[in-house]
Amino acid sequence: MLSLIEKIIFGLGLVVSGYFAWRGFYRIFRIISAGKGQPDWKLIPGRLAAAAVKFISLEPTWKLRIGASFFHALIAWGFSYYLLVNLQDVVGGYFPDFKLFGDEILDDIFRLGADIFTVSVAVGILYMFSRRFIFKSRVLLQSEDTLLHPKARSGILRDSAIVGAFTFMHVGFRFLGESFLIASSAHTDPWQPMASSVASLWGGWSGANLEIGIHLSFWITQGLVLFFLPYLPWSKHIHLFFAPLNFLLKPERRSMGELTALDFEDESVDQFGAIYLEDLGYEQFVDAYACIMCNRCTEVCPANQTGKALSPAAMEINKRYLLNYEGDKVAAGDSGSIRLIDSVITEEAVWACTSCAACIDICPVGNEPMRDILDIRRGLVLMENKFPETLQTAFRGMERTANPWNVPSEERMKWAEGLDVPTVEQNPNPEYLWWVGCGPSTDSRAQKTARAFAEILNHAGVDYAVLGKKETCTGDSARRAGNEYLFSELATNNVALFNEIQIQKILTTCPHCLHTIKNEYPAFGGEFEVVHHTTLINELIGNGQLEMNGNMLEEMVTFHDPCYLGRQNDILIDPRSILQHNGAKLVEMPRSGNQSFCCGAGGAQMWKEEEHGTEAVKDNRFREAEKTKAGILAVGCPFCMIMMNDAAKDAGSEMQVMDVAEIVAKRLK
Repeated sequence: MLSLIEKIIFGLGLVVSGYFAWRGFYRIFRIISAGKGQPDWKLIPGRLAAAAVKFISLEPTWKLRIGASFFHALIAWGFSYYLLVNLQDVVGGYFPDFKLFGDEILDDIFRLGADIFTVSVAVGILYMFSRRFIFKSRVLLQSEDTLLHPKARSGILRDSAIVGAFTFMHVGFRFLGESFLIASSAHTDPWQPMASSVASLWGGWSGANLEIGIHLSFWITQGLVLFFLPYLPWSKHIHLFFAPLNFLLKPERRSMGELTALDFEDESVDQFGAIYLEDLGYEQFVDAYACIMCNRCTEVCPANQTGKALSPAAMEINKRYLLNYEGDKVAAGDSGSIRLIDSVITEEAVWACTSCAACIDICPVGNEPMRDILDIRRGLVLMENKFPETLQTAFRGMERTANPWNVPSEERMKWAEGLDVPTVEQNPNPEYLWWVGCGPSTDSRAQKTARAFAEILNHAGVDYAVLGKKETCTGDSARRAGNEYLFSELATNNVALFNEIQIQKILTTCPHCLHTIKNEYPAFGGEFEVVHHTTLINELIGNGQLEMNGNMLEEMVTFHDPCYLGRQNDILIDPRSILQHNGAKLVEMPRSGNQSFCCGAGGAQMWKEEEHGTEAVKDNRFREAEKTKAGILAVGCPFCMIMMNDAAKDAGSEMQVMDVAEIVAKRLK
């Protein structure tokens, strides 16, 4: 199709464009390689299928904004398909007889796909353009109070305009070119119905004019690609390539909330946590390039949704812009040049995070903003000794009495007075070690959960024991508050104790304890089967080991999924099954299951004053529960119990807040 001079010019353009695009991509490669750690390449073969499914189905996007996700899917699928379309068109320009699929039927189907995706991409782009530039959707905007790179506020809009205009013109002129080609052949193409319908408009054109139209459309279509390729590494459009890479290269996790242990024994390490940009891991740099700037993470962030300064999306955007404009310093190993606080995120925003992992769960490209925040906390605490003053009491309690409530170990068993609760001294080889936890051991309201669960275990004849005065804190709050050294000490001592008494099965009523022992203690040599009390109760009911009194609950109940139980450990069915078995009329809150809203206690928020905002996280969540008109708000976590109980009192509500174990214990014969 192309003349000799056109082939030469296009070939030269392709070389120049490819060279500058390669430089941009190589720069990104150098930046990512400068990040801490390196990928475990052995994991990639086992992840290929799952990554392909996510990339093709766009499964993570469908959790939120169904309408926008549909039109985004039209663009994403079409863009991917156009990699083949452009290959066919460019090679076909040099060799007119070239067919990407030699088989005639496959070639027909390929043309049909190109026709459909051309129109679908155009429709998708028009929708996205109107959403961002005409209707100016609020979910796509960052608050004026949010820290954002100076070039980002105008840069995001400019980038969206460039990408959108390129994509629309690219597919649009390709579509016109096909219509001219069909018109020049004097017959319609049944495999390109939409292009054929437009071709009828050119019926009166001469062959020469159609030939000009064909060549002009090719040059605009592919010329746009030549201009866009060098821009691609600097654009958010690069997420189409980095999203699948993110799925493939992430470190192995037992849970989305699992944190990586720091090695305090290695004397060659003089930096813990993240203070400067170069302190981040390679995967955290990949996150910045994978970010689509859709703000989904900010939309589900409990801190942001209650008026706090934190915006996980803004943090990722700031990382991207810093890497775009100053990434050469990172690639060159120029240390200490870009401080994370006040360039990526404010200190106030760092301490607003509840570590609920909603941002990780919702992200369509696999980003993990929560990890950046907790790494920055580690840097502040371990390297600069900076943290909210109100955390000092909890730290001191965990250091002196091994619990954040600062309750002496001698009082650890007061909750069990009047109950037959065996300790490991009395029952040295139990089937289950019940890790009671700091909350149920010390907080007056959470103690009722512990007593109820003890009644259930005794009623069912479960072989168990507790540590009693030997029990300490798991260290969850210390770790989430950035005090990794304190967590490491608690974890090491606890694992040594577990291994000493040779326990394999551990029961817990606290999802934070469950998560820590199950997912984070293995790094300290502790591999245990950890069971949440709702899972065991559900099994006991199923096995007929719990004899009920026959009085069904027969009341509307809504269940609040604890972040560390549902989203981070995927225990969703057991508590609901228990409630329904007990006659509850279960009514779900709008935000439930994996998309549950936080109670506000996680991330060590329990031990500090909540950051300034429009309302408390607990009040936002409790108001949602009240709207269900349920009489009981059921929980499965002592932290959630404390927060929701306080919120109920503050609201003057008659709604009862009860642990699932309390509901079951009331029906025991």
